[in-house]
Amino acid sequence: MKKDFEEAFIGRAKARHFLHEPAPALALVPLRESSVPCSIGAPRVAVVHDWLVTYAGAERVLEQIVACFPDADIFSVVDFLEDRSFIRGKRAKTSFIQKLPMAKKRYRAYLPLMPLAIEQLDLSGYDLRISSSHAVAKGVLTGPDQVHVSYVHSPIRYAWDMQYQYLQQSNLTARLKSLMARMVLHYVRNWDICTANSVNHFIVIRRSSRGASTRFIAVRRA
Repeated sequence: MKKDFEEAFIGRAKARHFLHEPAPALALVPLRESSVPCSIGAPRVAVVHDWLVTYAGAERVLEQIVACFPDADIFSVVDFLEDRSFIRGKRAKTSFIQKLPMAKKRYRAYLPLMPLAIEQLDLSGYDLRISSSHAVAKGVLTGPDQVHVSYVHSPIRYAWDMQYQYLQQSNLTARLKSLMARMVLHYVRNWDICTANSVNHFIVIRRSSRGASTRFIAVRRA
């Protein structure tokens, strides 16, 4: 059943030109093992997206995932969308950050809390979890009897290659606040690496250094 779920995602995505042919060569690497017991009826699917505030590049991917799995439930750290047409009018189930002060305008300021927030989303009732991640979505907690496919747009850039830009824009380049922010970002980087163990299959976007081309690479469990 696990293999059926995984092949269903890849197959249905290709059918909608979500993954374009000819695709680059697959890199086969051993990832987390999982075994999903057979159940009666269609598998329950959960789609996890970092945050829903606008319609941009990552949301275009989300739109195609929802088109592949129209009955899926959506989860997100926050959901402040005004136009929901691209996700078929669905409303995401959100984390506690949704209700924090100024979350609608300054949700990125709560980055230090996002690893905790994404882990509090209860996806225990779903057979297949699909994360659309450029920040924390791939860090959802998964059980040994669940399949997790993660479409990774990029790592958490605020904590990796954009750390210094993030600190400058947040006016956190000196004194105690800067030290605390750097410690938090160090924790986020470690968390980002550790969460890879919860993913069965990665679909990763890699951009060339000149940004002239984009290629899709599916990293599949051997």
